[in-house]
Amino acid sequence: MMIRVMNEQDIEEVLLLEKELFSSPWNREHFLFELNENPFSLCLVGIVDDQIISASCAWIIYERAEISTIGVHKAYQRKGYAKKMLKMIHDHVKKQGVSQIFLEVRVSNVPAIALYESFGYKVTKIRKNYYSDNHEDAYEMMAEVRYLVK
Repeated sequence: MMIRVMNEQDIEEVLLLEKELFSSPWNREHFLFELNENPFSLCLVGIVDDQIISASCAWIIYERAEISTIGVHKAYQRKGYAKKMLKMIHDHVKKQGVSQIFLEVRVSNVPAIALYESFGYKVTKIRKNYYSDNHEDAYEMMAEVRYLVK
């Protein structure tokens, strides 16, 4: 998989990926804001055979980063692509001097939680009724960047 910075020409494919993966997908305006107006945003796409199969956005705000979205096309899941996307985000935030990285994940998303834990993320709190589509709770997870597992 080749990973590169997302651009506006990628949005149509990324929106299809979002709709496939998430019950509350981001919309075009959200991605346009991240790409053109948010100075703290890093959005990436993963490409296999000229197709976008993964996408992520993270916010890097001084010594803190937050992964705001990450997903891999269902046909490509469990093949190490999410791990590669995370590694790319981790490498970038390390270079930016980030000390802690956060994310939220549905409490029911056991495969994602296991992936994050394999890198050294730990649950720091439960966010009650976090997701607007079904009011599912989310785990807030955090990792100290210097201790991230490679």
